[in-house]
Amino acid sequence: MALKKGSKVDLYIEDTAFKGKGIAKVDGLAVFVPGTAPGDTVKAMITKKKKSFREARVLEILEPSPDRIEPKCSHANTCGGCTWQHLPYAKQIEQKEQHVRDHIERIAKLDPTIVQPIIGCDNDFYYRNKMEYSFGTKRWLTREEINRDEYVDDSGFALGMHAPGRFDKILNLNECHLQDPRSFEILDFVRSYCLENDIPAFDTFKKEGFMRHLVIRNSHHTNDFMVNLVTYKDDQDIVSNLTKKLLEEFPFITTVVNNVNDQPNPTAVGRYEHVLHGPGYIVDSIGDYSFKIHPNAFFQTNTAQAEKLYDVAKDFADLQSGETIYDLYCGVGTLSLYMSSDADRVIGIELVDVAIKNAKFNATENGVENVDFVLGDMKDTFNREFLDEHPAPDCIITDPPRSGMHPDVVKQLSELQVPKLVYVSCNPSTMARDLKELKKVYDVESVQPVDMFPQTYHIEAVTKLRAKS
Repeated sequence: MALKKGSKVDLYIEDTAFKGKGIAKVDGLAVFVPGTAPGDTVKAMITKKKKSFREARVLEILEPSPDRIEPKCSHANTCGGCTWQHLPYAKQIEQKEQHVRDHIERIAKLDPTIVQPIIGCDNDFYYRNKMEYSFGTKRWLTREEINRDEYVDDSGFALGMHAPGRFDKILNLNECHLQDPRSFEILDFVRSYCLENDIPAFDTFKKEGFMRHLVIRNSHHTNDFMVNLVTYKDDQDIVSNLTKKLLEEFPFITTVVNNVNDQPNPTAVGRYEHVLHGPGYIVDSIGDYSFKIHPNAFFQTNTAQAEKLYDVAKDFADLQSGETIYDLYCGVGTLSLYMSSDADRVIGIELVDVAIKNAKFNATENGVENVDFVLGDMKDTFNREFLDEHPAPDCIITDPPRSGMHPDVVKQLSELQVPKLVYVSCNPSTMARDLKELKKVYDVESVQPVDMFPQTYHIEAVTKLRAKS
């Protein structure tokens, strides 16, 4: 079978793989199909032809998998936020655990039995403490609208999520089940208010309009609730009137902020901001440490699960009295502070200037004096000169971005051969790539998957390494 682009084919989905896509095999050739479940038989159209695989989209589910369920959200098959709502949560984490095992065996060339049973979430919905919604003048059409014979207008005010792979079109949400249900109520209110008062959405192409983003944050351990209105222009009359109506409708909101992003970039980070109500931040905690979370500050998106992740990292570090820890890619210092009570000294290194400022602020706010934070690019900063200037580490914790560690950092860790190394990863495939090199001088003892993001294919993992004797 040629499987040319545009051809239609019946496929049996055997498993899941990269980005949660289902895998079918045709004459030994892998075909990746989003939105499918192992056990599905589907009619699909080939959308991409590559030398070693094909990609396809579902046209019809001919025979559903026995594991397939009806998604909770009506947008599940269109929105890019949730990719696995058609699978029961128990099956989701089963697949994620297997993905980690596959990476460890196939990429790192290690025994997959070192992968421990996954730590799942207590709540598989309403677990996020932050959602970033976007305004737009072009709404994403549903598949039913696209297939209509008559013309369907895609213009108009929209507030919701970016359509998968599109920066210019917004899926106009009718529901969302990832954050506290009050989050969607606020979204719906703001959308209606803007329509009723002729407040235009920002037009990505014309670079005009007003509303750009609606960012909602809530605290897991307190009752704090933040609304961040991101606008293209600075018009305090508009945002002040909106804030007044918001507080009348939702008195539980503790702070409202207006970020003004008058630049071409599409981010929700303003060039400057105004605090319209309350202190301008919310307070949450991880373990015994509290954090003031400002509108643009990074904080773990799933607070409850972050504590489980950090507990694994602390257990793998097996800290003893008098030991020094290096925390590479330390971010705003949450993990550094979490470790500080069991260590003599913690030194965090981070590339982002604002993250280092937040980390130092967090340490001061929590009265932690045995933590130092250093600004610098890891591949340039974490070198022999740095090691000569600071106490030798007994343990290193590394928590790199999705791309994994720079080869220079992997090389430095290999040469240093620190007694204890803990690798925290948000991308087990790049972690496995790094472990393939590190295993030459470290024993890779255990890998613990932790699910931070139910309903998605994303999975975190923590690895325990010890220097070879």
